[in-house]
Amino acid sequence: MRTEKQIEVFFYKRLPDRKYSFLLMRRVPDRGGFWQPLTGGVEHGETLEEAIVREAVEETGITEIVEVVDSNYHYEFTDEGRSHVEYIFGAEVPANTNVRLSHEHDDLRWVNKDEALQLLKWPGNKEGLRKLCERLGI
Repeated sequence: MRTEKQIEVFFYKRLPDRKYSFLLMRRVPDRGGFWQPLTGGVEHGETLEEAIVREAVEETGITEIVEVVDSNYHYEFTDEGRSHVEYIFGAEVPANTNVRLSHEHDDLRWVNKDEALQLLKWPGNKEGLRKLCERLGI
């Protein structure tokens, strides 16, 4: 059973030129058709970090995470009459990481910070990425 806690994870790769590339996925049309990072609910008895690992495998097939970075940012939102708190993280993955999309998404892109900010729809996602980039020194 899900709690009111949600995780939002910006997977990223460090590029040779000291830049970063972030993974965004497009929701299927019947789920909004917008671009987003990985998001998911936290199960009862599960830590935020355990939810990150579980959701990574379920939605992307990613099994290797180099480092998880807490952005120290969260926001509240309401969906279908329920209140949620979304905690924003970054997760570094190896440069050769392959992504396998779940049925929830139909496309993916590895993009830089500016491209991500243009593609993201929701203000909370955009602010979460900004806070993460501050933590990463970008």
